Amino acid sequence: MDGPVRKLRVAAKLETTETLLKADEIDYNEQTGAAEAHGNVYFERFETGEILHASRVEYNLKDGNGKFYEVKGSAKAKVEIRPGLLVTENPFVFEGRWAEKYKDRYLLYDGFVTNCRLPKPWWRLTAPRFDIIPGDRAIAYRSFFKVRRVPILYTPAFYKALSENPRKSGFLTPNAGRSTRLGFVYGLGYYWAINRSWDLMYRSRIFTQRGLSTEIDFRGKPREGTELGFTLYGVRDKGRLSEDRTQRFQEGGYQFLVSGKSKMGHGWNGEANINYLSSFLFRQSFTQSFNEAVFSEVNSLARISKATGLYSFHGVFSRHQLFQSSQEADQIVIRRLPSFELFIRDRQVSRKVLPIWFSMESSAGFFRRRQLLFETRSFTERLDAAPRVATSLEFRGFRILPSMTLHGTAYGSRRERNSLQVSGSNLFRSASDFEVDFTTPVLEKIFDAPGWLGGGKLKHVIEPRASYRRVDGIDRFRETLRFDELDILNNTSEAEVTLINRLYSNRGGRTREILAWQVWQRRYFDPTFGGAVVEGQRNVFASTIGLTGFGFFNGPRRYSPIVSALRMRPTDASGFEWRTDYDPLVRRFSNSSVTADFRIKENYIGAIGHNLVRGVPNVSPNANQLLMRGAYGNETKRGWRMGFTGVYDYRDNVLQFATTEATYTADCCGLSFQWRRFSFSTRNENQFLVSFSVANIGSFGTLRKQERLF
Repeated sequence: MDGPVRKLRVAAKLETTETLLKADEIDYNEQTGAAEAHGNVYFERFETGEILHASRVEYNLKDGNGKFYEVKGSAKAKVEIRPGLLVTENPFVFEGRWAEKYKDRYLLYDGFVTNCRLPKPWWRLTAPRFDIIPGDRAIAYRSFFKVRRVPILYTPAFYKALSENPRKSGFLTPNAGRSTRLGFVYGLGYYWAINRSWDLMYRSRIFTQRGLSTEIDFRGKPREGTELGFTLYGVRDKGRLSEDRTQRFQEGGYQFLVSGKSKMGHGWNGEANINYLSSFLFRQSFTQSFNEAVFSEVNSLARISKATGLYSFHGVFSRHQLFQSSQEADQIVIRRLPSFELFIRDRQVSRKVLPIWFSMESSAGFFRRRQLLFETRSFTERLDAAPRVATSLEFRGFRILPSMTLHGTAYGSRRERNSLQVSGSNLFRSASDFEVDFTTPVLEKIFDAPGWLGGGKLKHVIEPRASYRRVDGIDRFRETLRFDELDILNNTSEAEVTLINRLYSNRGGRTREILAWQVWQRRYFDPTFGGAVVEGQRNVFASTIGLTGFGFFNGPRRYSPIVSALRMRPTDASGFEWRTDYDPLVRRFSNSSVTADFRIKENYIGAIGHNLVRGVPNVSPNANQLLMRGAYGNETKRGWRMGFTGVYDYRDNVLQFATTEATYTADCCGLSFQWRRFSFSTRNENQFLVSFSVANIGSFGTLRKQERLF
């Protein structure tokens, strides 16, 4: 003791309820709370978890201020589990020439921060000054981001939120890339946290050969139960150069999405997804997704609804846009503005001799259809009501479900018979719709499984089904304007037969389905459907759309294709699916879709598929494509992962789309390279993308998380 000063020597230690200070020597003043420690200094804060090592420390235990010299330390990482974010349990490690502490704030000078293992970290953020508030935020001024000591990014100020709900305005990490069609790509963005309920993100990219792109993402939650959003993507295009480089072809445009949903009170709910695309050529030219580039539809829907018990009411606005080609005028647009729908769910109205259920669907609205050489009035009225009664008969496992529906539909306009001209004359359509479903008892047998299936027991189940439907009263089918599936109701007398085989395996007390094979076909007793069939062109009826996804009517016929769907999963790591239609009219398989997938030792993943369409002339366009996918690696382990996907078109002998990606993941970061190939329509492009991911922080580069294979 030296007055109020305690001089502690050899394994000295000071501990409070908040901190722990250990060193070879400590001088502590009990009156002022000042402590000076020398040699192997160890400092820990219990509440926030940071630990510091230093050669010398000057610290005041009363006010929490101090200085640390030749400091090294670590702080617990805040792990956020969200899609596309690499995570690690490693703490953030920092070193500096010296540091200051002001209550809950640290200032680190001439140091670095990383969450990699030392002494050779993959990445480091170096700066002359760091300003850190644990649990709140960290700022590095005039910082360099280095990978293996190589500086790859400089920022005047780098901000990282450490709070539970981080939302802070600031510039996003810049990115750069290369495309054979767009040139070099440079991008920058800004995130604006407007307040607790609203935010906005703006990104802009420069394509050196094409122009400037703009992306806006605006989100908001103004109150509980209400969400709003707006996204915009557009390109101001300089134009694509012709092969002789003498002229440019403009392919720019924009697309946006307005979305929202809200609980409006008193049982009312609202939702909206409003999409707009300026041109299909723009989507084909500038979208970064193959599936989106070849998808030729744009759908918008806004709806308010309320459901109470057996009743539900909907007010609907919708717009369906189908691009037939890249020519702007070659499209079909169908609009509902507005439409009101009232549905009554099945309600049992009688329990006497037979149980009887009643239900109804009804709607009233204004419609418009526009396409080349054909256009209806802007507001074409349509009213529809379809009450339905049904009953059920059962005996010893046999079950019959008959039902009767009466359709009544009134149109404010009609189409001239055998013409594209629209008349202002009204049209009323009424029809009776009788349907009966018939099911038999399920047949099953249990037997011993062969050795190649791993032994155990097998159960074979056979489920036969049959149905009959008759619709009468649709005598003006060709005059009916077609806006949706309600308008393609047709006269018919048809029967459908279905046979389902299932195979279940039971091994080790675990039962699972390893095979399912369903085969079905329809028999049409009226091959002309009351004269609705037009010879030599595509015919779409309600009798066909529920059977298969491929059109097959170009004239009268008595039989539909035989549709087969086979699914097998002999092991948990392998699967096979084959769906095909055999058309007895042309005596060949009109289409076939087969896929197979497998996994080997959790490191190797593969899938292959083939789509073939040889449809009826003037009905279905032909197709012949091979789909491939393969990957190596394990997402839960560190190391290399590689993958490939591709779509090859045999008709054009071209690889329409391909993606190859290689990713290396360390304990604290990941580096991804991707090559992407587009070759279809007017687009012939190679893209080279890269992304560097930092665990618990984020990633930067041109490869976005939604475009990655891993």
